[in-house]
Amino acid sequence: MNISQTFGRLRRQLAPGELSLEAEVLKAHSGDKWFATQTPEAVALPRNTSSVSKVLRFANEHAIPVTARGAGHGYVGGCVPSRGGIVLSLARMDRIKEINPKDFVAVVQAGVITKTLQDAVEKQGLYYPPDPASRADCTIGGNIATNAGGPRCLKYGVTREYILGLETVLADGSIVRLGGRTHKNKTGFDLTRLFIGSEGLLGVVTEATLKLLPLPPYRACLSVGFASMRVAIRAIEAIFAGGFLPCALELADAFTLAAAEKRTGSRLLSGCRAHLIVELDGQERSVRMELKQLEKLLRSSNPLFVRRAFGSEGCETFWQLRREFSYALRDTGLTKLNQDVVVPRGRLEELFQLAGHLRKKHGFPVACFGHAGDGNIHVNIMVDTGQPKARHRCDAAVDELYRGILALDGVITGEHGIGLAKKPWWPLAATPGVRALHQAVKHALDPNGILNPGKFL
Repeated sequence: MNISQTFGRLRRQLAPGELSLEAEVLKAHSGDKWFATQTPEAVALPRNTSSVSKVLRFANEHAIPVTARGAGHGYVGGCVPSRGGIVLSLARMDRIKEINPKDFVAVVQAGVITKTLQDAVEKQGLYYPPDPASRADCTIGGNIATNAGGPRCLKYGVTREYILGLETVLADGSIVRLGGRTHKNKTGFDLTRLFIGSEGLLGVVTEATLKLLPLPPYRACLSVGFASMRVAIRAIEAIFAGGFLPCALELADAFTLAAAEKRTGSRLLSGCRAHLIVELDGQERSVRMELKQLEKLLRSSNPLFVRRAFGSEGCETFWQLRREFSYALRDTGLTKLNQDVVVPRGRLEELFQLAGHLRKKHGFPVACFGHAGDGNIHVNIMVDTGQPKARHRCDAAVDELYRGILALDGVITGEHGIGLAKKPWWPLAATPGVRALHQAVKHALDPNGILNPGKFL
């Protein structure tokens, strides 16, 4: 039976329009924000869990690879169909099924855009904190697959802290409901968390029951510039030592700030070698009092400047600058290789020293910015692809970065996952025993190996 006949059988099992073999559709589902692409043989666009089940059951019976896909905004090639087969897009499953203010839960399909959910719950005085930078584009299903974070995870935690229950379709097409809608649950193994961060290798999440919080009624921010990164890191240490727990604490280095100054025309950043954004939230009176105390503490570090912002509108002026960082780095004309590494909080200065060493040794600019409060810094190796042996030198720099991060007791990914981009370093990042345990779980749930093959397992 040829490919056309095989997928013709599957198409007859699905609703009209739920399976496409059109060249443009296949191309649109061949990659994400990383550099690798692979054209699939078919794209499934199911509208409900039943159709997802039919696709997986068919694929399992015929040993056809299936790569689940959210919005395609990943940075590690996680949704690249590296073995061809079927791309299973959850984009059409985009309903917010329930927002319950009494239970503090939301029930959503996997294709719901993260910001769409956040806007909807905030209208009811509720709060879904996880805030990846791509929240206006990425989906809840994709966030679950990578255990996405964002600036607010310092205080509130990453995606896994907000998953109460999942509807998941396994490789053989069976549908399981894990967890529930209570905020505490100790019924058997915590199988729900097994699928969070699993990168589509164990099953396909179709629906999530999410924990919500009361919406903090007030926000305030400080924007602080420093003459050196060392002073900025000492200021961060002082914030925690002073008993403060900001909801977000973002740090950027000199190269990033110079690029942002050029893009935005902000004179404030001129001569700035490091920059912090510190946000507090809660009741207005307490936030204002705490911000005053925090500003006093930070001024003792002799910063270049301290600027305040109050309320959501004021805070957003600072965050808009933060959102310009990636675009500003792209404006340089260099290729930006984003590595989402993490080190223990106490080794943040060593991470920046490592970045400086890579810059000197390999000759590439290295731009660092990100979530300083939890040690998760985006180290961007900026490559001029026109230089001689640029690819070889770049590979050597990335390899040395990951090895250096592991030597600092850090990890090679905090938010993006392993996918294809970090697959070569998986054996360094996990011990043989841990890798064997991963393989055992994978084989138990996907014995035919159809789910997202070609990745780190």
